[in-house]
Amino acid sequence: MKIWIATGGTGGHVYPALSVAHELVRRGNKVTISCDGRVWDMIKRDAPKKAKIVRIWASGVGAKSRIQQIFALTKIALSASVLIIRFAISKPQRVVAFGGYASVPAVFAAHIWKIPTFLHEQNASIGRANKFAMKWVKTLMISFPKVSGISNKNTNVVYTGLPVRKEILDAAQTPIPNKSKIFVTGGSLGAQILDDVVPKAIIAMKNKRIFVTHQTRPENVSKLQKLYAENGIRANVLSFVHDMAGTIADADLVIGRSGASTVVELQTIGRPAILVPLNINPDQAANAECFAKNGGGFVVEQSKFTQKWLTATLSELFDNPLRLKKMAQKAMIPNNAVNLITDEIIK
Repeated sequence: MKIWIATGGTGGHVYPALSVAHELVRRGNKVTISCDGRVWDMIKRDAPKKAKIVRIWASGVGAKSRIQQIFALTKIALSASVLIIRFAISKPQRVVAFGGYASVPAVFAAHIWKIPTFLHEQNASIGRANKFAMKWVKTLMISFPKVSGISNKNTNVVYTGLPVRKEILDAAQTPIPNKSKIFVTGGSLGAQILDDVVPKAIIAMKNKRIFVTHQTRPENVSKLQKLYAENGIRANVLSFVHDMAGTIADADLVIGRSGASTVVELQTIGRPAILVPLNINPDQAANAECFAKNGGGFVVEQSKFTQKWLTATLSELFDNPLRLKKMAQKAMIPNNAVNLITDEIIK
């Protein structure tokens, strides 16, 4: 079967798309992947060797000036026109889009040629691009059991989960280590609120067995290293985590943001967490609520994420390791998203 996968923008859209692309190729399908320039190198590096890669012209529309928005929409329209012609020649039998504005041209081109189209939403609140494209798709596949903002009642909605990298799957459902370890991560750009609050909260704890792995911005590494060292806290401060799966699995508790990938990785491995959603991102708040409602952790607004609250919460958790173990069990959700999505596409 000829299958066209559309992705781009950020790793949150790309990694799930690549995971599914590898499985589709493994099952003998012919796969073409379209993406924008922002992720071209990532796609070329990690895509299946047998897959074709097509570069399109697209960028985000939101949070820009009116002129920039018009230019972005023009790029999307031109890319859609090009893909309409390409689809007439290559005749894909399925189109699978993984969100972001870079996937809109392929969805529209598929609509013109009446090609069965599938859309995957990473977050618990549907994004702008997916909301725009949803009227042209046959099936919406979702990462969380409940997703807000789905307006088209005629769309077939299927809960598949979110594909994660192989190393996350390999670490799935590992027992909590019970080593008084905390992993702090603000994502690829770090999070200043975590850098400001977490070290002070840990320093104020009476429990000095705590070991912290703290991922932060490069410019904050030396400052945090010094702060932890001067206060006798064992810590590993770094700007990039090369082994995310191993670091999560080695922690008893994770403190971080609540992007979809982060939340699903925590669920897949099974680790309790304190999540502080980015206050300008409703998607993160929705993701965090989905995680916390099962009892796997806490959701805290930035304005309420204080040193006093965190010290009290951490002290209570690490004085009661059985509670952390139970939270880890509640956080855990088996991840079979790649197979479920692939089955849905080719059935």
